[in-house]
Amino acid sequence: MTELLSNYVAGRWQSGTGAGTPLFDPVLGTELARVDATGLDLPAAFAFAREQGGNALRALTYRQRAGLLAAVVKVLQANRDAYYEIATANSGTVKNDSAVDIDGAIFTLGQYAKWGDALGDVRALRDGDAAKLGKEPVFQSQHLQVPTQGVALFINAFNFPSWGLWEKAAPALLSGVPVIVKPATATAWLTQRMVKDVVDAGVLPAGALSIVCGSSAGLMDALQPFDVASFTGSAETAAVIRSHPAVAQRSVRVNIEADSLNSALLLPGAAPGSDAFNLLVREVVREMTVKSGQKCTAIRRVLVPAKLYDAAAEAIGAKLAGISVGNPRNESVRMGSLVSRAQLDSVREGLDALAALDALAAQTTVLHDGRDKPLVDADPAVAACIAPVLLGARDADAAQRVHDVEVFGPVATLLPYRDLAHGIALAHRGQGSLVTSLYGSDDAALAQAALAVAPSHGRVHVITPEVAQAHTGHGNVMPMSLHGGPGRAGGGAELGGLRALDFYHRRAAVQASPGVLAALGL
Repeated sequence: MTELLSNYVAGRWQSGTGAGTPLFDPVLGTELARVDATGLDLPAAFAFAREQGGNALRALTYRQRAGLLAAVVKVLQANRDAYYEIATANSGTVKNDSAVDIDGAIFTLGQYAKWGDALGDVRALRDGDAAKLGKEPVFQSQHLQVPTQGVALFINAFNFPSWGLWEKAAPALLSGVPVIVKPATATAWLTQRMVKDVVDAGVLPAGALSIVCGSSAGLMDALQPFDVASFTGSAETAAVIRSHPAVAQRSVRVNIEADSLNSALLLPGAAPGSDAFNLLVREVVREMTVKSGQKCTAIRRVLVPAKLYDAAAEAIGAKLAGISVGNPRNESVRMGSLVSRAQLDSVREGLDALAALDALAAQTTVLHDGRDKPLVDADPAVAACIAPVLLGARDADAAQRVHDVEVFGPVATLLPYRDLAHGIALAHRGQGSLVTSLYGSDDAALAQAALAVAPSHGRVHVITPEVAQAHTGHGNVMPMSLHGGPGRAGGGAELGGLRALDFYHRRAAVQASPGVLAALGL
């Protein structure tokens, strides 16, 4: 039997009492390890993190906690090669895709270490200026933010086992809030190994970082009023979390990142082969293939002027035809596998929902289908691999399921629009998305379009020829910018520089004399 990965809670490594759930290599089909959390004393684990970890972290200043983040960065950098090996084996990703997860996490931690150092040697943050409470300035109100005296529970998704932990842990630890992470079971190995390396290095106070591998049963039950919870995953699970007594009755603060039908919109005026047209095509192909399309920020709907529909279909399809799919250990492979056979089944079901040979056939057709292309060094009966599929719907208004169903894999749908107002309306049909990207060369038109789509999107990524080599990518989540989105995207907010600290702080107003307010030391 393969190794049973331990949980780290209450300041020590603990194994579950069950047989464990197996983790597999999604390309070779071999069992890698097992995870289990059966029998853990979760209330005790949360209490230890809340009291031991929280007290130790809050005793430090922001600058000192930033130093902890910098120390974590050094640990992760020292073990980086091992993380790449685990990502290849457990997530089926090619090296460039693993870098998005692993190096992206290290970069984000480093950024928060720098920002935290600049906050200085204080233990609370000033929130605006003091305000007079009467005619004379002898009694004033000063708003401030203090770290919440609870624990941060992260229930994470399978697609980013590294970045998904550290992009949340960075602002939490910097805020002085201990972290308990529950990684998605299918890809938990990388998260567990990273936590183990950090724990073994002894760079964080006891209780500051814990991990529970396996079932999430009981985790929400252990939350208390000043704890916070962050969830990344399906809208269905998000609804269960929102209705849990911890949230509905004990007012636990919760952040949700859920399904998102992100779009890319080419503005009118671009011709086939123009810079704006080519930039759209390149980005759509990249977003369909990076991480095999398993990104919450990936482009799912491609909106183009109706007269460019055929040209866009041909250009995108031509680039997709050059994508080699298979075993990521083969240097010629550009796109690896999905994370599991279960995820492969889910993608196939989603494709059936969008392009089934029934009444929906009049809505959606297959414009490029790479599924018949042979896999490289991979057995299609075993490997969780699927090549990119581009769908199309000439009647974008009637194709309702395109605006409702997200296929979490290398799948996108091309949609024509009549005019820009129609294109913007189609972008809003996503019912709230993490990101949309705009392509064109008219600054004024792009600016107006950005303002028009912003209400239903967390981030608007505007691409002109001037930024062709400098932009960070439609789907790349940078720590300087907000990550989250309204509506079906979950209504949450992460990152955005120091804005991310808001989730882990409580705002209070201190009403006192100027002398007392000055003595706060903010």
